[in-house]
Amino acid sequence: MLHRALEQFLTDVHWGEIDHLVVDMPPGTGDVAISLGQLLPSPQLVLVTTPQAAAQAVARRAAEVADKTGMGLAGIVENMSYAVCPCCGERTHPFGEGGGAALAEELGTELLAQVPMDDRLRECGDEGEPLVVANPDSPAAQAIVELASELDRRLAPKVPAAARI
Repeated sequence: MLHRALEQFLTDVHWGEIDHLVVDMPPGTGDVAISLGQLLPSPQLVLVTTPQAAAQAVARRAAEVADKTGMGLAGIVENMSYAVCPCCGERTHPFGEGGGAALAEELGTELLAQVPMDDRLRECGDEGEPLVVANPDSPAAQAIVELASELDRRLAPKVPAAARI
């Protein structure tokens, strides 16, 4: 039933001209992830993890399911990578460090971004205003903008140079 509802959502909604459809899903390997792998023409997975080993294990299982359903792996994003002291700018790593890079190496992909912890990220989300609009100079906003640019570059259709003329 869930698969049919998702299929209807993907086929019956008039999306207009879009470059990418981003589906934010909770961690894990549920039915929705499997259905998306089956329903979308060329799905690319961006795995989000934190520096902790437990989060990497969940992301690793999601990568295995994605592989079995024909999804490509666009890369890894490490969330809550570090905290930036508002007074001195020093970085601390309350959840450890290097987990996203280790997972990317293990899975044969790249670490696309390390997004720092920022209370304003949550607050802006709760208020419905993106951090990149409300506070574009914050380290978290800059990391998100760089991630979006990198994903746009990586996921752009590969058009031969002769066809672009």
